[in-house]
Amino acid sequence: MDFETSMKISASGLQAHRAWINVLSANLANIHTTRTAEGTPYRRRTLIYESVPHEENFDALLREVAEGELERVEVAAVVPDSRDFKTVYDPNHPDADADGMVRLPNINPVEEMANMLTAARSYEANLAALNTAKTLALKALELGR
Repeated sequence: MDFETSMKISASGLQAHRAWINVLSANLANIHTTRTAEGTPYRRRTLIYESVPHEENFDALLREVAEGELERVEVAAVVPDSRDFKTVYDPNHPDADADGMVRLPNINPVEEMANMLTAARSYEANLAALNTAKTLALKALELGR
């Protein structure tokens, strides 16, 4: 693997984890949103990643698949979480039903913060790998002098 490829792989990881952090931030920001444009509480969102070969031409793609070489990661989709909404009794809430029950988003703040820490650590790991590849490339240039 050359330096450029390793940098592209790390950069794609940075982009994917930045997208994850953005989704987690939106989830936390909407933890008390009981009514969206659809009329339902905010539904927690999550990402689906997919690996994509880093080569663009078909011959190189076939070679990479056959040899099992590394690929880059991309966000395939942002999907809503299928878990049920939480319900609490709050008859004074403007979105309460006739029984005084309010549906709240299906977001667990502890889970979101744990995911945020994981995403931040993963981002840092990709950044460290990118910096290492950059340092190695610079050292290789120095050897050629």
